[in-house]
Amino acid sequence: MQGIGSRPKLHVSADGAGVVAHAGARLLADLADAAGLTAAYSTALRPLRPRGTGHDPGRIAVDLAVMLADGGETITELAVLRDQREVFGPVASTPTAWRLLAAIDERVLDRLRSARAQAREVAWPQAAERGEGIPAARAGGRALPGLVLDLDATLITCHSQKDQAAPTYKGGFGFHPLMCFLANTGEAMSGRLRPGNAGANTAADHIAVLDDALAQIPDAHRHGTDILVRTDSAGSAKAFLTHVRDVRKRGIRTFFSVGYAVTEPVRHAIRAMPDRLWHPALDQDGSLRAGAEVAELTGMMELTGYPAGTRIIVRRERPHPGAQLSLFDQDEGLRHQVFLTDTPYSGQGSAQFLEVRHRGHATVEDHIRRGKDTGFGRFPSRHFAINAAWLELSLAAIDLLAWTRVLLLDGELADAEPKKLRYRLLHVAARLTRGGRRLHLRISATWPWRHELAAAFHRLAALPRPAG
Repeated sequence: MQGIGSRPKLHVSADGAGVVAHAGARLLADLADAAGLTAAYSTALRPLRPRGTGHDPGRIAVDLAVMLADGGETITELAVLRDQREVFGPVASTPTAWRLLAAIDERVLDRLRSARAQAREVAWPQAAERGEGIPAARAGGRALPGLVLDLDATLITCHSQKDQAAPTYKGGFGFHPLMCFLANTGEAMSGRLRPGNAGANTAADHIAVLDDALAQIPDAHRHGTDILVRTDSAGSAKAFLTHVRDVRKRGIRTFFSVGYAVTEPVRHAIRAMPDRLWHPALDQDGSLRAGAEVAELTGMMELTGYPAGTRIIVRRERPHPGAQLSLFDQDEGLRHQVFLTDTPYSGQGSAQFLEVRHRGHATVEDHIRRGKDTGFGRFPSRHFAINAAWLELSLAAIDLLAWTRVLLLDGELADAEPKKLRYRLLHVAARLTRGGRRLHLRISATWPWRHELAAAFHRLAALPRPAG
C-alpha cells in the first residue's frame, strides 16, 4: 500500500513585506489608462472636484471599475487596491468613494457613458493595430457580417428595502434592469436600471437602451457596418421595431431579429403549412439539428403595423426533457418558437440560417450571468441614483475584461470566463523589488500561467496610446 505524503508544516504570521496579492489586477488599471478611460472619466467628473484637491474623481471611478472586474462586490473591497499602494498608487477611502457615487446624477451619468464611448474609440483601433480587430459573431458555422447587439432584461433580487425596488413578475423583490451586450466581444454596451415591476416588453426602455448602445459603437463602425439587433419576444413591440428601422435614416444600417409570441393566427398558419415546406434546422456549428425543422410563415398571416419587409419564421422540434410547452405544443407534440426579422432574402437570408442566427441570442444569458459576477448582481445603496451609477461602473468593468481578452491574451484565455481570468491571472501573488531605479513586479517562477501574464503586460506596454 502506498502511503499518503504529508504536507510540510507551516508557521503562519501576518508580518510579510514586499509581497502583493491580486497583482494581475494592475493589468486592468493600466489598460484603463491605455484606452483613455481614466482620462475620459476625469474629464467627465471634473465638475465634482471644484477645488482641484483630493482624489481625482475619474481615478476613483476607474479604481471602482477595476475592483469590480477583479471580483469585488462591495465598496469596502477597494481596500484590496488601497492597501497595496506601491502597486496601485493612492486609492480613495470608502467614504470618499461613497461621496463620489452619491454625487452622480443623470446628467453626470450621461457624461460617464460618453466617456466610455471615447475609450472604445481607442480600444477598437488598438485591436486593429494588433492585427486582431473586432471578432465576428458566429452562427450556423459561419461568421456573421457586422456587429450583433443582444438586448435582454434580468431580475436582481434585493434582500433589503431599496429605492424603486419592487415586486417582480416571478414573485421576488428587487430590480429589473435592461441590458445590451455586443455578441462579438462580450462588451457591455449599455444598461438601464429599472424598478422590479418594470415591464419586460416596454418599447420606450428598449429604444433608450438601443440608442445608448449605438452611441457606444465607434463612429467608423457605426456608419458603414451592418448592425443586427436581437431580442426575445419582449422586443417585438411595433414601436421598437419601427425605431430600429428609423435608425437607418441616421446612416446606421440596423436590422432586427426578435422573438414573437405564438398567437392564434400563428397557430393557424403553422397548421396550414405543408410538410414539404419544412426544412431541417441547423446547429451552431452548421450541422443538421436532429429532430428540428424550420419554415417561413411570411405571407400566410398579416403583419399589419410592422416595418415593410418583415418576415416571420418558425422552428419546430421534439421537446427536450424539462422544456416548457404550451397547450398548442402539447396538442402538436412539438415545441414551436417564432421570430421576426427584416433581413432580406438575398445573401444569407435563408430561413434555416436566419433561425440559427436568431437562436444565438441565447448567449446573452451567459453575458448577464458574468455581469452579475462583475458588479450588477447586487447593489450597494438604498438610493436609486447611486445604484444606477454602480451599474454604469459595472459595465465599464465588463468592458475592461473584454478588452483584456481581445487586446492582451491568446489561446484559451482569449475566450475565458471572468472566473478563470481571476483565478489564473488577476489574483496572482507577486513580490515587489527595487533595482536599477525601477520597481519590479516578480511573478512566482512556479506559477502555471506566469508566461501568459507577463506576455499580457508586455503587449499592454506596446499598445499605442491615445493622443493628448
